[in-house]
Amino acid sequence: MKITKDFIIGDILDMHPETAQFFLEIGMHCLGCPASRGETVAEACAVHGTDADALIDKINTFIASNKK
Repeated sequence: MKITKDFIIGDILDMHPETAQFFLEIGMHCLGCPASRGETVAEACAVHGTDADALIDKINTFIASNKK
């Protein structure tokens, strides 16, 4: 399943906890906060002034390269 910018951050982290590093890299240091876990990637990127599409590309590339 491909992640999109409409996915909820908490859902992504539940499915792929190793992707937390990419959220932290762009300044999303509040990943443990219930409010941030309920945001979509697009919403969080808008708040943090980052490119949601670039983040999603990085996450999907990482997930695809780590499939067993």
